[in-house]
Amino acid sequence: MSDAKHAEFADLLREDRSFAPPDQFRAKAVARDDRIYADAAKDPETHWARLAGELEWSRAWTQILDWQPPHAKWFVGGQINASVNCVDRHVRDGRRNKAAIIWEGEPGDRRTLTYFDLQREISKFANVLKSLGTKKGDRVAIYMPLVPELAIAMLACARIGAVNSVVFGGSAPNRFAIASTTQRRES
Repeated sequence: MSDAKHAEFADLLREDRSFAPPDQFRAKAVARDDRIYADAAKDPETHWARLAGELEWSRAWTQILDWQPPHAKWFVGGQINASVNCVDRHVRDGRRNKAAIIWEGEPGDRRTLTYFDLQREISKFANVLKSLGTKKGDRVAIYMPLVPELAIAMLACARIGAVNSVVFGGSAPNRFAIASTTQRRES
């Protein structure tokens, strides 16, 4: 390949433009002040520890960052459950009747699940998985189209500590499959 062709491709890979969000969008953002970026750059550990403190931890971390180049471990010793943080804490904090999922299907179907609805469905499905023998550390493959039940299945796996892998089932929208192995993850 000639240098001229290479330069042409290099130009295509360079992006220097910046696209600022509209003022209306920015006014509703959680982080409205650009100083947040400067604070994060100045003291990243304190910045991320403050934000992590907004989450619900089942076991607190003992060290914010263990940096052994090229490996970084954040919140060493801490334990968190994604299902609890995505759903349960919102139910407890007064958002139980707020929309958690608003889903629209192709033929115009529409469903809205509140945080409370979502919590109930996740708990029910976690119990189904447990009744099938699925335990912490098991691997679960989920084959579903993009429907609310997909998020429910993923969060139910997180709730019981099962590792999940999602396979998009869009080519077969009327078929749902969940497979769980009894093989334990090597620790």
